[in-house]
Amino acid sequence: MSFTTHTTRSGFLLPSIHSVPPFFTEQPNPTTQSQNISQWTRLILAYARHRRLFVLRLEDAETSGGDWDEVLRNERINRRVLPSHLSAIMESMITNGQAVYEPPKQTRAVLLYWRLPEEWAEVLHSWATDTANLNTILTFYEITDPPVPSPLSDIPITLLRRVIAVLAKTGRAQVISTGRTGSGEENEGVRFFSGGK
Repeated sequence: MSFTTHTTRSGFLLPSIHSVPPFFTEQPNPTTQSQNISQWTRLILAYARHRRLFVLRLEDAETSGGDWDEVLRNERINRRVLPSHLSAIMESMITNGQAVYEPPKQTRAVLLYWRLPEEWAEVLHSWATDTANLNTILTFYEITDPPVPSPLSDIPITLLRRVIAVLAKTGRAQVISTGRTGSGEENEGVRFFSGGK
């Protein structure tokens, strides 16, 4: 069998390594395992960016028909990533600042940083500037579900909070409570500033 690239149904180009059966298993040699995890990390983050996926769960390796099937499985060679291998990949991503466990205090799901919070902060601030929303209070909902789709559409609120915190540290954003909802939950918003306050 030749090891070639393959384009998935979603239009993502899988690298030729995805056709190599050992790629899907943990390697006994630490150096080889480190290289394997590094390649998986690049693949997962690139695919997440391509599909705008923010969360990866261990269950994604166990169940078929999900968002991650195109990457975590290769039906052409009858291989899939086992949960133990995916767990090692996720742990490495956490260690290298490419993901965080979400929710915290568990190890079965991660929030992926295919853009780092600092990169998202620049995207968010540019969006606020381009849409003339400086010095205006916007709810988190207005940012994650804008009337016109944006790069921030559907960004998880937990990631949005981290991104806003980056902007707040540089004086370009301020979190504001906008009262309580009918169910008693705190409504939060954010005001953006052009530069440091």
